[in-house]
Amino acid sequence: MSDAINEHFDVLIVGAGISGIGGAYHLLQQCPTKSFAVLETMDSFGGTWKTHTYPGIRSDSDLYTFGYGFKPWTGPPIATGEEILQYLDEVVEENDIARHIRYEHTIETAEWSSETKLWTLKVTQTGHDDQLTFTCGFLWMCQGYYRHTDPYTPEWPGIDQFQGQVVHPQTWPDDLDYANKRIVVIGSGATAATLIPALADEAEHVTMLQRSPTFFVARPNNNELADTLRELDIPDEWTHEIVRKKILHDQQQIVEMSFKYPDLVRQELYNGVKAILGDDYDVSAHFEPAYRPWQQRIALIPDGDLFHSIAAGDASVVTDEISTFTESGIETKSGQLLEADIIVTATGFDLSVLGDIKFTVDSEPLAFSETVGYRGMMFTGIPNMVWVFGYFRASWTLRADLISEYVCRLLHHMDGRGAQAVTPTLRSEDQDMELLPWVDPENFNPGYLMRSLHLMPKQGSAGPWQHTQDYWTDKDELRVADLDDGALIYT
Repeated sequence: MSDAINEHFDVLIVGAGISGIGGAYHLLQQCPTKSFAVLETMDSFGGTWKTHTYPGIRSDSDLYTFGYGFKPWTGPPIATGEEILQYLDEVVEENDIARHIRYEHTIETAEWSSETKLWTLKVTQTGHDDQLTFTCGFLWMCQGYYRHTDPYTPEWPGIDQFQGQVVHPQTWPDDLDYANKRIVVIGSGATAATLIPALADEAEHVTMLQRSPTFFVARPNNNELADTLRELDIPDEWTHEIVRKKILHDQQQIVEMSFKYPDLVRQELYNGVKAILGDDYDVSAHFEPAYRPWQQRIALIPDGDLFHSIAAGDASVVTDEISTFTESGIETKSGQLLEADIIVTATGFDLSVLGDIKFTVDSEPLAFSETVGYRGMMFTGIPNMVWVFGYFRASWTLRADLISEYVCRLLHHMDGRGAQAVTPTLRSEDQDMELLPWVDPENFNPGYLMRSLHLMPKQGSAGPWQHTQDYWTDKDELRVADLDDGALIYT
């Protein structure tokens, strides 16, 4: 393998998913003189929405907030994967972003040199023997936070005995025939809730096997305020912004209530389930989590389709643990045998830390878990790099947009100071600060995060070192954050 000719850019964006495309838009709008490229491993844009092709794939949050602030959403609040890809395609087309994207470019290593003030990336291109070399002044990590190619599957006893087909949603076969088949879906997150009603239309029966319950909220897949504004011929841009603000206002109230009055929020969520399944259904056994609302993400069920599938008898829920797989299905710890032709392991994903790229800073391997996060996006000892890590309780894109604005402001600030590098560094007053996990487990504790929390940076007990996961704080603070607070060292 030989080195190809170097290419240099002011900024390199890693990943052409919703964060990377948004970052490219903001660079074009706010930093038009900066040269940049987007490096994408896959053969097209879309990230999550390209990776996942399972039946019924859809958003689990509304598109008024999951969509960009700069691009009005005109469809139903919960959108299909195809609709989201079409939306992203319009953003790429309308803003001439495609010419900046390099597809099938996989980054192997990223090396920072304090001498040259540059990142050097070694890149392989699918189908080519030559190794490419890219250099840049600023590295913008928009690759997401999970491994697209390697989903998480627990090690269950007896799985090799099963004579049927085992499928993970993240690697769904295009030719899978599930018509008139008995299906067991292991898991109860947003993926399982999406899959089950989609499969139930054609399958003989679908069983959701969950170790423990999940909170769900059932709502009609329309927005009355948006519908009213459109009837009044209000421009799409105004409608998008008004509805977006109303949704965010309502979400803030719900999040605050989940902390202050968790039992009240819990009861409201149960009432929504009972309204469809009826008083005779044992809601407490299957839809009553031990954790408080919003300690894990609440999956939104458009038009209550999951519950309607259960009410119709096309799907059912079993809350139990797996004892072993058998030739014909799964035996639970209570002794129940769930017979299946197909078992779907909707068991989540594995965290990908910085895209699993090998990082070095001045020839020293990067120990990412030993760094401290600055405003949840930059990290001590790592110059000229931002990692987009979105929200858990609000739409990912909200934080991606805020970080994009921050990066553009930071790039202008560096130019104004004549600086080539910026590195977050603990100040003297920060030296004795208590260091905490990247995300407080008492605040938010999904399995994929808990399994890999030891790989993640720390956060501090005081600003600007906190990773608040609070959009309603960030939207006010990040836009006016002091770029000369002493924690950012310019050289």
